[in-house]
Amino acid sequence: MALVTGASSGIGAAIARELAAAGFRVYGASRRVLPDPLVGVEQLAVDVKDNASVRHGVEQVLREAGQIDVLVNAAGYLCAGAIEEVSIGEAQEQFATNYFGVVRMTLAALPGMRQRGAGHIVTISSLSGLVPVPFWGHFNASKSAVEGLMETLRHEVRPFNIQVALVEPGSIKTPFFEQPLPPSIDAYAGPRSRALATMTTYESKAPGPEVVARKVLAIANDPHPKLRNTITKEAKQFTTLRWLLPQGAFEAGVRRGFHLASK
Repeated sequence: MALVTGASSGIGAAIARELAAAGFRVYGASRRVLPDPLVGVEQLAVDVKDNASVRHGVEQVLREAGQIDVLVNAAGYLCAGAIEEVSIGEAQEQFATNYFGVVRMTLAALPGMRQRGAGHIVTISSLSGLVPVPFWGHFNASKSAVEGLMETLRHEVRPFNIQVALVEPGSIKTPFFEQPLPPSIDAYAGPRSRALATMTTYESKAPGPEVVARKVLAIANDPHPKLRNTITKEAKQFTTLRWLLPQGAFEAGVRRGFHLASK
């Protein structure tokens, strides 16, 4: 049985469909109930930012299904803009979903997995958690935090036969890039627009969320998955270059790639 957050659209919906098609009983969790439910997916109203909502949602799943074999943390969104442009409140909201949402869901699912001595926890991270994207500061930070959290958790729950894995895609063609920007500061307008336009170009050429879904299914069926599962050609290239190149050379390449003036 699998529980997938963020299942109303994009990557989360694709994962829920893929797991259901493969024979898993799937609960798709999202803040709102879909008017047209995904085929083979049982809907679950859960707000990952709310402790009570998470607790009640997981309790419902356990009552109805008995156990959670696979938890997929796919809920998340992008808050773009220069760090100076994003308010503390907006940054906190970013972490409330992208980081603490993962924490809440994981804490709710862990006791049953630990007592049973089995389970998979799969978290959708991002290339930007490894290679930060200009003008995505708080999103980058939230994904970097998730990277550290899941690596730590993997060590802690290994004795209980709980498998922890991250999926780190580059650009994926989803509604993710349609998030509104915060109020702008004119001084950042030029470089911000060029950097975000670069990401839009990547997105226009990107594969669909099905590539992420297929990787999650493979992890769910793997008794010993890798911690980090980088997918998409772009993600593999950038992580390799960051490892191979001197820091200054890599930084200069990022600035060229995002059309940022060198000073």
